[in-house]
Amino acid sequence: MRQLLDIERDEKSIGTLVELTGVFEGIASMRIAQIKNQVLQATEFFNDLWGIYSQLRVDTLFRFGRSQSGEKVLDKGLYILITGEGGFSGDIDQKLIRNMQETYKKEEHDVLVIGHHGAMQLSQRGISFEKYFKMPTRDKNINVSPIIKYVQKYQKTTVFYQQYVSLMTQDVRRIELSAAVAEKGKVSEEGDNKETITADNTIFEPSIFSVIDHLERSMLQIAMSQLILDSKLAQYASRFRAMTAAHEKAEESGDDVRLEYNRTNRSIKDQRLKEIINGMRKSRASG
Repeated sequence: MRQLLDIERDEKSIGTLVELTGVFEGIASMRIAQIKNQVLQATEFFNDLWGIYSQLRVDTLFRFGRSQSGEKVLDKGLYILITGEGGFSGDIDQKLIRNMQETYKKEEHDVLVIGHHGAMQLSQRGISFEKYFKMPTRDKNINVSPIIKYVQKYQKTTVFYQQYVSLMTQDVRRIELSAAVAEKGKVSEEGDNKETITADNTIFEPSIFSVIDHLERSMLQIAMSQLILDSKLAQYASRFRAMTAAHEKAEESGDDVRLEYNRTNRSIKDQRLKEIINGMRKSRASG
């Protein structure tokens, strides 16, 4: 049987763990609410841009904001993986990479990875990548311009990311970046019957194509930022779920330790009582 002091130390340690997991659980819940609000604001801004873009388009092509650059487009596909920065993300990063490997071919695809954990996982699998970016620490004004510059070099970009389904459910998704922009644009223009803006009724400086390129780059940046935010939502939800499970387990362990303490304490008291009674019996017998 363990000593009472040992049990008391365990009880204090578990109590500290209960408090910490409760705090981390609360932080994750708060960040989820903040990111959701940021996604809503970004969506509203995207809708405003798409409203202008849909009036300006000279054709149905989406050129990734590069019609005026004159740069040669690589005849390869670009894969972008959005993963966790640390290892505290369960197995979802591994699932994401396995999903990517189903279609990945070294000679046909280049890879960018966001998040240190994903970069480590790729290295362990012997998969090389063009560039590694840290997962942005802030949720507002995320600078994705360096990523978009890579996107503009390739004919097609596919993003693998973690999707927030609910607080207890996260999934792995893949989407073509241009399709992500078009999908968001389709939602924003439903029911819209705005007049088309052309060079015949508006003066553009330096040209209508330069304006369109700027809008396309801006919308790509918003779409990419929102995929990153969606991944962060999934990561925080995963942490919330892990902290909730750890919190509940710590509380159960605390109950078990308190029960053990009470049983041990009662056993010690009973033993002392027996010793006193036996001592009294011996005293009477000797008297």
